Amino acid sequence: MNHLIVYAHPRKESFNHAILEAIIRGIRQKGHEYVVRDLYAMKFQPVASSSEILGGIGEDIEQEHNYLKWADVIIFIYPIWWTGLPAIVKGYIDRVFTYGFAYRYVNGEQMGMLKGKKALIFNTQGKSHAQYVAIGMDKALLLTSDTGIFEYCGIEVLQHVFFESVPSSDKATRIDWLDQIEAMASQL
Repeated sequence: MNHLIVYAHPRKESFNHAILEAIIRGIRQKGHEYVVRDLYAMKFQPVASSSEILGGIGEDIEQEHNYLKWADVIIFIYPIWWTGLPAIVKGYIDRVFTYGFAYRYVNGEQMGMLKGKKALIFNTQGKSHAQYVAIGMDKALLLTSDTGIFEYCGIEVLQHVFFESVPSSDKATRIDWLDQIEAMASQL
């Protein structure tokens, strides 16, 4: 299987980076292929140009389209900031999941064009799950990303994993999480 990993965190010392490393270890155990698109390392430009909004794409976006075509599984790793995707991830979606490539309309009906692709999403957050549940943010996050982006484009979301209260979590908890991630990735 081919795995495209879209990773977004500016710090290599982050727990998000540890998640990335655990996923890679798990994928390697299966002998599968993978490509990491580290949006910060790439200095990915998240702002769509006026020509892109009108349907024109550059070589950088064409390259991302090729990675998406190649991938059987797309893995997103990013923190939840301001109860949503970091700007660089939202910009990736805006610029790469383009009309005519990721979705289109036929007779007024929306059609996802990335059918057959599967996704795993890993998010870290500062708040506890209970705090997000209390205000309905847990459902809002799933509706916005899983339904509003990935499923809209035809991608089957296999799992969306949230790691809660990461800044205050202890080392043993993080090690346990990383072991679970590696095992999950080795079963893809």
